[in-house]
Amino acid sequence: MADLSLLQEDLPEDADGFGLDDCSSESDVIVAPSALDFVSQDDMLTPLGRLDKYAASENVFNRQMVARSLLDTLREVCDDERECVAVLERISRLADDSEPTVRAELMEQVPHIALFCQENRPAIPYAFSKYLLPIVVRYLADQNNQVRKTSQAALLALLEQELIERFDVETKVCPVLVDLTAPDSNDDVKTEAVAIMCKMAPMVGKDITERLILPRFCEMCCDCRMFHVRKVCAANFGDICSVVGQQATEEMLLPRFFQLCSDNVWGVRKACAECFMAVSCATCQEIRRTKLSALFINLISDPSRWVRQAAFQSLGPFISTFANPSSSGQYFKEENKSSEDTSVEDKNSSERTRGADAPEDIEARPTGGDSSVHLEEALADGAETPSELSAPAESSSPHRSSPEPPPDAAGSEEEQEACACRLASQPEAGTGAQDSAPLDQEQYNSFHFWRTPLPEIDLDVELEQGSGSEPSPQGLDVEPEVPAPGPASITMATRKELEEMIENLEPHIDDPDVKAQVDVLAAALRASSLDAGDEASEAARRVPQDELPSCRLDHDASGPLISEEQTVDSALHSMHNGSDAGPGNGFSPEEERRAKVQDVVPQALLDQYLSMTDPSRAQTVDTEIAKHCAYSLPGVALTLGRQNWHCLRETYETLASDMQWKVRRTLAFSIHELAVILGDQLTAADLVPIFNGFLKDLDEVRIGVLKHLHDFLKLLHIDKRREYLYQLQEFLVTDNSRNWRFRAELAEQLILLLELYSPRDVYDYLRPIALNLCADKVSSVRWISYKLVSEMVRKLHRAAPPTFGADLIQELVESFGRCPRWSGRQAFVFVCQTVIEDDCLPMDQFAVQLMPHLLTLANDRVPNVRVLLAKTLRQTLLEKEHFLTSASCHQEAVEQTIMALQMDRDSDVKYFASTHPASTRISEDALSTASSTY
Repeated sequence: MADLSLLQEDLPEDADGFGLDDCSSESDVIVAPSALDFVSQDDMLTPLGRLDKYAASENVFNRQMVARSLLDTLREVCDDERECVAVLERISRLADDSEPTVRAELMEQVPHIALFCQENRPAIPYAFSKYLLPIVVRYLADQNNQVRKTSQAALLALLEQELIERFDVETKVCPVLVDLTAPDSNDDVKTEAVAIMCKMAPMVGKDITERLILPRFCEMCCDCRMFHVRKVCAANFGDICSVVGQQATEEMLLPRFFQLCSDNVWGVRKACAECFMAVSCATCQEIRRTKLSALFINLISDPSRWVRQAAFQSLGPFISTFANPSSSGQYFKEENKSSEDTSVEDKNSSERTRGADAPEDIEARPTGGDSSVHLEEALADGAETPSELSAPAESSSPHRSSPEPPPDAAGSEEEQEACACRLASQPEAGTGAQDSAPLDQEQYNSFHFWRTPLPEIDLDVELEQGSGSEPSPQGLDVEPEVPAPGPASITMATRKELEEMIENLEPHIDDPDVKAQVDVLAAALRASSLDAGDEASEAARRVPQDELPSCRLDHDASGPLISEEQTVDSALHSMHNGSDAGPGNGFSPEEERRAKVQDVVPQALLDQYLSMTDPSRAQTVDTEIAKHCAYSLPGVALTLGRQNWHCLRETYETLASDMQWKVRRTLAFSIHELAVILGDQLTAADLVPIFNGFLKDLDEVRIGVLKHLHDFLKLLHIDKRREYLYQLQEFLVTDNSRNWRFRAELAEQLILLLELYSPRDVYDYLRPIALNLCADKVSSVRWISYKLVSEMVRKLHRAAPPTFGADLIQELVESFGRCPRWSGRQAFVFVCQTVIEDDCLPMDQFAVQLMPHLLTLANDRVPNVRVLLAKTLRQTLLEKEHFLTSASCHQEAVEQTIMALQMDRDSDVKYFASTHPASTRISEDALSTASSTY
């Protein structure tokens, strides 16, 4: 109770005893009580007496100090169970204090008191459950914000330390939190209670969460009055899903998540986008592919820029959840299912979902949404992969995927209002779901095409030229049984439908995805008006079937649209290549599109991820979007597998040449991980050129390559690896000469690189760099370099012809042992010390090759060199068994040198030559004897 002894005591003012006006003479002595009097009075009180005295004080400061000193009081009376219970009872009375600062101070001490009670449980049984926990729970609804915040932090700390019994959690904590989230509860208290429930769910486990927390959490997700509550639920949705597991997530939480993703408040939708990966991890692969992917496309196409920004940041992590956990991570293979079976199942599930909610769909869909959905269905019918079939089925409205209706009418109205607002941007989502927007935009960009406009192109001539050229290698993969589409298949109804779709998309023309779709539709419309007639039919007959672009004809309204679009793509591609493309070099648009098609993730997600490198995204979404794309690219590549690397190759090259050095730096730090994913062949073909570019980049980028230089080079073939020997010298040159950490990292990497190269390569290329680093101006770089040189001595000595090792030792003697500068001679002693400590040389070899030159430094004129020599001989060399057991001339020479150092004129040299200090490691020696850092 040291703190209580110095507290202020409330004493009544006595005018007779302390008034100065009553002094009648100078002889009267005024005696005022001092702090020592109070100390003596408090020492006479028992700990409980002092506690009662100051707890009843009217001074707020005194009561605060009482709360702060409760733990000390308990420690004083811990031997007496009755007094411990008495202290706990006084804590309960102190909890009723009217001053918020006293209650907050008390709550800060509760976790410490609870831990003390747990450690002394035999003496104070059930102390926490009976006295402390009710205070914590009651303060959760306190009127003062500071008290509530303190109690929330205390509750989480108690749960984290497992100081609350499971029974108390079920009977005392959870019921109170559920009551605080009642509809008639205070708004702030309700929001905070929901946050506490979400945070405590991982601590209390799955059983309690499902029984006591999950039902109320689902209700709070549909709170129509307060968006703050819905926002808190959305922000913690992933944590709840991870606790309750897959079944509860799919049955109870996913419908609420769909509602939150279509909320009319953008902050709620943004929170959903941020936790999307955690939600996806708690669902099965089928739901992830058929429902969540379409829902995520809607978030990417959200009207709010902040929602789109959060969605694009979560896109890479969300794609990574499609990785097959049963495989090695390099390949994807659906077990017991072919791609056709998967596509049929995805399509059927999409149709079932679409048909089950048809009335709500028709009622809530705007006018412009019909044509967009027709386009999506048409593209889905023409898709050839299951990923293309999965996205459009659910992309029209996120909440329609919920198997159960909204809980109340108010929520339904709010949901429909949000749905109408979200569907206004549906053409954008449809574009991302089926069309490769950046690819189409590049094909139809007028900047790339200098020939006459499209309506004036004779498609027959282009097809005729294409048929006369030598077939390209990609043409071998085209389906030969598909007939060539003709312009006559475009009916008047189809042209009218195209015009309506273009008209509906015009208001959103500012978005790059919508603009790309408008360009596609406009080109198809113009192509449909061409009077090709019989010439087109003859040209189609003249062209061999294996040279036509692959397309699938259906007899519904969507078939002609798909076929004509592919025909226009083919014509534009031949016009774009022109005379520059030789035979066999051309890629049709269909082939280019196929090059980015895979079956691991929904194609719409991959298309949106690839569009993150579009410069327009930086203006419309986030200036850092390219950095987010680069950060998640290894995870996406791991998910797709090396067999689908062709989908990401162009994007990776674009990021590697990005103008922002932060983007290139991100890639440089992860290129070694990507090399592991791709394997040696793809690494040599696609990553090595980019790696070479990073080597010549800014220091901020080069450091990423340098930190993992060994990890990358060990994956290359030995011949390719040797090419980098010539470039290692370039790392010694930096943009800023004071960037010594760059050189220190180089020394550490060179130690690892020794195992990758032959002794001749080490001697010819790594040795000059190591010796250069040993003479660096910064001591930290030199210490690492001493280790590098010692490891180099070990490797070269063990080589078949030991001449390299002998030559290196001789160079060390000449360059450092006989260096005119004392720092060089000191470096020689450091190297010898490291060689001895790490056993880089047998002691008999060391005694012959290095020790004679080392002993000559006993007469060095600089004391620093002699001090380090005395340490090395006394603490390192003489501790080796070779010098302890065998009596030889070498041992004699060492002892004579030590005796000479013991009589040195410098006191420090005498000390280290005579005693055995505790530390013998090189780092401490360097700290005590090295010069300043620079």
